[in-house]
Amino acid sequence: MAAIKINSVEEAKKIINERKIEYVKVGVFDIDGVFRGKYMASAKFLTSLTSGFGFCGVVAGWDSNDQLYDNVTFTGWHTGYGDIPTRIIPESCREIPHENNTLLFLGEFDEEGEKICPRGLLKRIGQRAEKMGFLSKASCEFEFFVFDETPDSAREKGYRNLKNISPGFFGYSMLRNSVYSDFYEELLDTCIEMGFPLEGLHTETGPGVIEAALIYDDLLSAGDQAALFKTYTKVLAQNRDWMATFMAKWSPDYPGLSGHIHLSLQDLNGKSVFFDKDKENTISDTMRYFIGGQQQLMPELLAMCSPTINSFTRLIPGFWAPTDASWGIDNRTTALRAILGSQKSQRVEYRVTAADINPYIALSAALGSGLWGIENKIEPDAPILGNAYEHKYPIERQLPRSLQEAANRLKASSVAHELFGSEFVNHYAATRIWEQREFNKHITDWEMERYFEII
Repeated sequence: MAAIKINSVEEAKKIINERKIEYVKVGVFDIDGVFRGKYMASAKFLTSLTSGFGFCGVVAGWDSNDQLYDNVTFTGWHTGYGDIPTRIIPESCREIPHENNTLLFLGEFDEEGEKICPRGLLKRIGQRAEKMGFLSKASCEFEFFVFDETPDSAREKGYRNLKNISPGFFGYSMLRNSVYSDFYEELLDTCIEMGFPLEGLHTETGPGVIEAALIYDDLLSAGDQAALFKTYTKVLAQNRDWMATFMAKWSPDYPGLSGHIHLSLQDLNGKSVFFDKDKENTISDTMRYFIGGQQQLMPELLAMCSPTINSFTRLIPGFWAPTDASWGIDNRTTALRAILGSQKSQRVEYRVTAADINPYIALSAALGSGLWGIENKIEPDAPILGNAYEHKYPIERQLPRSLQEAANRLKASSVAHELFGSEFVNHYAATRIWEQREFNKHITDWEMERYFEII
């Protein structure tokens, strides 16, 4: 039985018994999109398939550096960091190449924990779409830099003067992907074996930078695939003493790393509701309202799509990242790009997102805002023609310029509370405010060089 074919508790139990597996890997993605998990003895796992298990509450109470939040209410010292009930997702079963007779299963927080669980959030947004009569299809594409460094060497260098696996600007290079074909092929094969196959893989412009586009899938599967892709790309790189980074921007000398989201809606029979041959540019009313909702809510929801301090270093004019909530038809200078085509291919590309996203949360923001637009028949602005950076936008289209501002906008958004639930919004906004506070404690190299002697 192929792991990727598992669809039920019974089938999950069967594959464990057939393969005589002694330990199973089980993990959840936390608020930052970090994969947290453990080996679980098969006997406990088989019981947990039906009854669930307890995951230490600290995974919802610390940041990406394992530092404890002091401003969240869901968990903390005041709760004693008790266990969060967690359910195992049988259909998430995957082989782990290069690990001996080991299977991987995803989990998600249950009961009260589901309200702040990133995967649980995306599931609820998908259910909202279904109640409206829509099936959601999605995919993510990621850019990432690869370095000839290890975690130890990068730390020893203080993350300065890092060596990329290849030099120079060389986008779509057949030379680079041939010289490093063993890595490319291993990555492609791993993505197939683990159930998140790629539609395309190529070099981008910059030293050692690669772009990968995942194949379209149902909404929740697309979230799983994107999150797993980021983790196991890093695993493959580190297994050969390299490192891959998905930071939004690691150097001022190169464009930031995108993590664009592609979304489309179908009716419950699988027919596109975005394509209408009788409408201008074949954009249906549903698609137009969807874009309108995304455009209107983007400034309020930006913290869900730009989740780190570093995210905002990418959002500057002229670096292939939007600075305002704009849209256009096949226009890569806008925040939303309407991609026209056929019933099968017409979609919206949500371009404000960088590679540092938590895919579950960013997908929820992109889809949720579009659904809200359909519900309220929100008309978008006129599409931008030409260079979006040259346009002047009204204040309601301007994006927050810092994580603190974005988090405050999210927390104050009544629409966000209605779409995602107050438990999630308050918890998530608090974690972003914490992130800003942690940054504010530090003195940057720029400040030292600028002020130490002169001021």
